[in-house]
Amino acid sequence: MENKIVLITGATDGIGKQTAYELADKNATVILHGRNKGRLLKTQEEISHLTNNNNISIVTANLSSLKHVRLFAEEIKTKFKQLDVLINNAGVYMKTRVLTEDGFETTFAVNHLAPLLLTNLLLNLLKQSRSARIINVSSIAHTRAQLAFENLNSEKHFDAYNAYAVSKLANVLFTYKLADQLKNDSVTVNALHPGVISTKLLHAGFNIGGAPVKEGAATSVYLASSNEVENVSGKYFERMEDVASSDDSYNKENQKKMWNVSSQMIGLNPE
Repeated sequence: MENKIVLITGATDGIGKQTAYELADKNATVILHGRNKGRLLKTQEEISHLTNNNNISIVTANLSSLKHVRLFAEEIKTKFKQLDVLINNAGVYMKTRVLTEDGFETTFAVNHLAPLLLTNLLLNLLKQSRSARIINVSSIAHTRAQLAFENLNSEKHFDAYNAYAVSKLANVLFTYKLADQLKNDSVTVNALHPGVISTKLLHAGFNIGGAPVKEGAATSVYLASSNEVENVSGKYFERMEDVASSDDSYNKENQKKMWNVSSQMIGLNPE
């Protein structure tokens, strides 16, 4: 991973932090994203110390704000001339319906709209790499999503688990649609289920225990660094294996509609 530049969202704890540590340990240049600058600085110092890697940068942004996501992308484009790996790792689980400053339900906004916007804004930078990789951290919860396009914003009814599941299905739909659009470019895009991992999100949403974060980061690290997946795109991984995602995720109409509706929400040209 030497000379590779990697951006990881939600990198101050849990799976994101472990992923950052392991890629820094492989000598990658790592950009840590988080909401709190103090925690970012602490994480930066900790990872640099443990890995003897001083090429660790930080960027502060609140992914519930589309304005912040745009400023985040501009900061990356200003500071870096290329980007080799983008890991959309940040995620939330909201127990109640809370609207963002843009008027979107927070789970859907942070887990899907933010990575959709960030990825599109950074695409040209990723294309500067000889072989770039986009990695979207989804969840097995996507297989239980009750998808209703008229309720994406939970405007008709809110169910915490289904809102989370739909946002994770949206990650996979986005992955497959983007992979198809990038099939002639040197950029791959894949999604993954990290496992049931002991993280703040798991405890907040489900109040259960999980596996260690090292296990949760394994597939992200594999997709970011392994030569085995250099030209693999449009796939869904679990335990470092290409596995089937839900039937809904392979539906081309779902892929197209999620892309178009989401793009309209965030003010992107769907094409």
